[in-house]
Amino acid sequence: MLELFLCSMLTVLPDYLYRRYGQGKRFGHEITLYSVWYELRWGITTCLMLTVSLITIIFYNHPSSTSVTAYFRTVSILPETIGRVAEVYVGVSDHVTKGEPILRLDSSAQQAAVETARRRIVETDAAMVVARSDVAAAEGQITAATESLQQARDELQTKQELVARNADVVTRREIERLQNVVDGREGSLAAALAAREGAQSRLTALLPAQKASAEAALAEAETALAKTVVRAGVDGRVEQFTLRVGDLVNPMIRSAGLLIPDDTGRQRLIAGFGQIEAQVMKPGMVAEATCISKPFVIIPMVVTSVQDFIAAGQFRAGEQLLDAQQVQQPGTLTVTLEPLYQGGLDNVPPGSSCIANAYSSNHDRLAAGGLGPAQWFYLHMVDTVALVHALLLRLQALILPIQTLVFSGGH
Repeated sequence: MLELFLCSMLTVLPDYLYRRYGQGKRFGHEITLYSVWYELRWGITTCLMLTVSLITIIFYNHPSSTSVTAYFRTVSILPETIGRVAEVYVGVSDHVTKGEPILRLDSSAQQAAVETARRRIVETDAAMVVARSDVAAAEGQITAATESLQQARDELQTKQELVARNADVVTRREIERLQNVVDGREGSLAAALAAREGAQSRLTALLPAQKASAEAALAEAETALAKTVVRAGVDGRVEQFTLRVGDLVNPMIRSAGLLIPDDTGRQRLIAGFGQIEAQVMKPGMVAEATCISKPFVIIPMVVTSVQDFIAAGQFRAGEQLLDAQQVQQPGTLTVTLEPLYQGGLDNVPPGSSCIANAYSSNHDRLAAGGLGPAQWFYLHMVDTVALVHALLLRLQALILPIQTLVFSGGH
């Protein structure tokens, strides 16, 4: 409507002034409701053509979108194990800080595992005390076996010296018996040495390994016990948290709730522009937005990124071939808008619906020179008509609250 009004000022109005003052025709006499088309046909025709051209130039070079949302990320509150809720630390709506507990699952099994692992460590420490006693006992046995062996050897050596001096003093059988005694006591000494080696190996290798395993089992059990307490991973707000004591939580089927980080959805707007503007939308373009949640306010924005892909063409390989006819609606060009000034999106709740305009600028091309007269005039006109689109956005900002509250029944 604004474009039509502006174009009529350049076409219909001059045509009427010429008819009125140049030809002397008056409304209600020569110019009536039935003859207005014939009398003002040149102005009306030119007005319609100019309006269509102006709307095309404006909306192509200065794109507009009503699909603008302050998207925000949510974090699922999920335990790492299946369990029944034993305690809830937050309300239905509550603010939490990073590391603050949110809920606790029943941990009787995990606590029993922790206690079992601790008992095994105590049992291993006791076994090490016993092993030290076994080493001491083996040392005593070695000393006794050594002394006994030395006594047998001395006695055998004495008998052998007597035989060497007088063969009739000691019988051969006595010498054999003493040799057997020496051999037996050497075996006892070897057994005592082996017993000491086994006790030392058990004390220095086996039992420390068993203790390390018990400590690892304790750490594992304590980790499993800690997992029963679900804590906040980031600073944020828990909303619509209706989980209560006795509920069963399964991370594969049902989450415990949602956590909304404090900084999400407050830095940027995500807009969907028409595909026809794919060659116009560029990072760095100046933009403006107005949101329903913050009426009568125009927020200066800037285009920070333009997504290279259109989501309507996304598919996942499956058992059926892709049919292009299944895409019912053409997708939009996803564009990220950020406030031009710090705090521009303050008081705009995440999830708000907005309207945004992006404006092309040909200032650099015009300043560089080297353009023909027609191109120079066209680029100047493109930059100038951006004012029309800016006025349209401000009219929308004025009408939007009235349209929402009055014509939409307050929804």
